[in-house]
Amino acid sequence: MTATLRHAIATALIAVAWSATLLSVQVAWAQAEEDDTAARDEARADQASEGAADATEAAARAPLLDSGVTTLTTGRHAAYHLEVRAPNPLRDLLVRHLDLARFREQRDISVVEIGRLIAAAPDQARSLLEPEGYFNARIDVTRDDAPAGGPPTVRVRVDPGPQVRVGRVQIEVQGPYADAMNAGNAALRTRWQRLSARWSLKEGAPFSQAAWTGAKNALLASLRTRGYATAGFSGTSAEVDATSNTARLFLVVDSGPLYRIGEIRVEGLERTPQDAALNVLPFQIGSEYTEKKLLDYQEALQKTGLYEGVAVELDQSPEGADHAIVYAKLRENKMQNATFSVGFSSNTGPRVGVEHTHRRVFGYDLVATTKLKVGRDEREASFDLLTYPQPEGYRNLLGLKADYLDAGGAVTQTQRARVGRTRDTERIDRLYYLEFNRTTVETATTRTTDRALLANYEWVHRDVNNLVFPTRGLILNAQSGAGVAYDGDGDRGPFGRLYLQAVWYRPLIGGWLGQLRGEVGQVLRRDTLGIPDSLLFRAGGDDSVRGYGYRTLGPVRDGAVVGGPVLATGSIELAHRLSDSSPQWRNWYGAVFVDAGNAALTWGEYDAAVGYGVGVRWRSPIGPLRIDLAYGQQVEAVRLHISVGVTF
Repeated sequence: MTATLRHAIATALIAVAWSATLLSVQVAWAQAEEDDTAARDEARADQASEGAADATEAAARAPLLDSGVTTLTTGRHAAYHLEVRAPNPLRDLLVRHLDLARFREQRDISVVEIGRLIAAAPDQARSLLEPEGYFNARIDVTRDDAPAGGPPTVRVRVDPGPQVRVGRVQIEVQGPYADAMNAGNAALRTRWQRLSARWSLKEGAPFSQAAWTGAKNALLASLRTRGYATAGFSGTSAEVDATSNTARLFLVVDSGPLYRIGEIRVEGLERTPQDAALNVLPFQIGSEYTEKKLLDYQEALQKTGLYEGVAVELDQSPEGADHAIVYAKLRENKMQNATFSVGFSSNTGPRVGVEHTHRRVFGYDLVATTKLKVGRDEREASFDLLTYPQPEGYRNLLGLKADYLDAGGAVTQTQRARVGRTRDTERIDRLYYLEFNRTTVETATTRTTDRALLANYEWVHRDVNNLVFPTRGLILNAQSGAGVAYDGDGDRGPFGRLYLQAVWYRPLIGGWLGQLRGEVGQVLRRDTLGIPDSLLFRAGGDDSVRGYGYRTLGPVRDGAVVGGPVLATGSIELAHRLSDSSPQWRNWYGAVFVDAGNAALTWGEYDAAVGYGVGVRWRSPIGPLRIDLAYGQQVEAVRLHISVGVTF
């Protein structure tokens, strides 16, 4: 493949990746502005309700797969064999619950008792079939004696007849919800119309007891998660007409009072101040209760790292609905703990590490975390001091870090000192900090040391369906910074740094899962000004351009790869489950991918490297395990990549 063609393919790949991801960026940005609004809560609650209703309808419409036979044989001392002929899944139901199936191996059962079981079987079968919606089943039970005195065979033949269908549905609401609608609350009226429209057992739908129960539960859940925590039924009725095989459904919902959050009571604390738990509250006191608000609060408490156990509950006493109490029941984490780790990465090889956390340093509201990691090509030591959550969830930080990296023929050593603030919410993490950076790059013939003082802002947005194994949604990572650099030649001057990474997940037709990933970065500076290498960009590796070594793509100096001021990469990946029918393979996926990208001194010198290959994915409890075999066109070699977890 010629260099021109390779460049064209790489450019097209990056353009496709970024055009799709940037389109999703616009949607995600607009959604991010609504994170704490009632409209956002309403939309998510509606989606949950719709999902429950769809599941209920799917269960109700479960097809009859066949009209086969299940034969239950017995030991040589058994009283009889049993043969059940009926459509599935009804046949499985009968085999599990008929007395004829349960007592067939009773050695001392008498002929008279067998006759009683046969006589009782039709009524018993009808009692099993009617909850499934079959009220006109024809059931025939016969006994065939075996020659030579062997055990007889009892045969149960079932023709279930037509399944009952829903003929008419009437749903009414009463209580404070209805009073508010009648008083002119248009939002509640619209919401009720939407909930009623999503009732899963619509006219013509197959009726069964399980579907009836599921639909009722889904309706109540929709109200209870929207502020009416004690909603219940004042009356329900399912009237079945066996002649016409139709069912008339009637429900009266009593909404109960609307709950508003009036007070937060924190329980279980001994050494941690109560303010630390109250400062991460993601909603306003006095706002309407929703189940999502309590879940968001519980997640915010867990993310602080201060608590080992968290439970957030609403006091559902009706008399206190206007000022309901929310209890945050906490169990504090240990004062200190240490974690040891052993790992491997195809980027930097084997490694060992230790992490120590102290959650109340010298008796102050501070969390100190010390990390040490030693690997074949990378070493790292860091110390971070973080305050307990402050008002609005902000936490002040002080960080010191030193790292060593041997990659691309260059040895890079960096020392950083940071001071700033951080704030984590449900979908957005924000970090503001001032950093002093000193980086030394050593090649075969040169050694340079550059320094910089800069102010930074980092913003991470996550809107995915599953943090462990995302298949739908978008993850964004945006960084910006500006400061003053002091290079090894004694030159000094201002510079700016911009970086954006996006990963977009999307289910496709035929069970395929699509993933688009792109990143772009640029350092703005005077051409002669040296910038610390750790603030510049390199490409290559597991989460960059596969088929190339970790950080081995970039400008070359003295035969070694160093950081460049510009960066662009793109990736397209398709994955498919290896087997839908085999349980042991349901969490395994095969994948194909194409990556392209590079770092360079200028956009005019930019030349994207291309890598492509195949891989497998395992949906593990800690994130996807990825094993990829990639071919790098620029180096004309195959490389194995192994990684685990989702990179945010």
